[in-house]
Amino acid sequence: MAPFLCNDPRLSRQTTMKLREKIVILGASENPNRIGYIATKFLFNKGYDVFAVSHRKGEIDGIQLHDSTERVENADTVTIFLNPERQKSYYDYILSAKPKRIIFNPGAENHELEVLARSQHIQIISGCTIALFSAGLSI
Repeated sequence: MAPFLCNDPRLSRQTTMKLREKIVILGASENPNRIGYIATKFLFNKGYDVFAVSHRKGEIDGIQLHDSTERVENADTVTIFLNPERQKSYYDYILSAKPKRIIFNPGAENHELEVLARSQHIQIISGCTIALFSAGLSI
């Protein structure tokens, strides 16, 4: 995350703060047994700005689940928990979010989407979102 300087006159001196990284979670779920549920709660509890996308609207402990008609732009990361076949209908959605990177979680690896993303200079990472962010992954 990129630091920025805060010159708030109420503060005695300049303070360095971090911007919250915006993460789109594609394949979020209300089912507590699904990794999309676990990852959504994990990232939210770590302080990330999550935009959880599911095949239907709902919520996870107050975190709103959005459907793909609700657009998001300038995402830092899109993390995918859908198999490659289910991803096809989301290609435009993912690329229109203009992410800096896409994380393909185990079972979500998709060469076709990877080629499309790389053509738009989007970084590709294959791995478990929870493990990556636990290890300190940042922009």
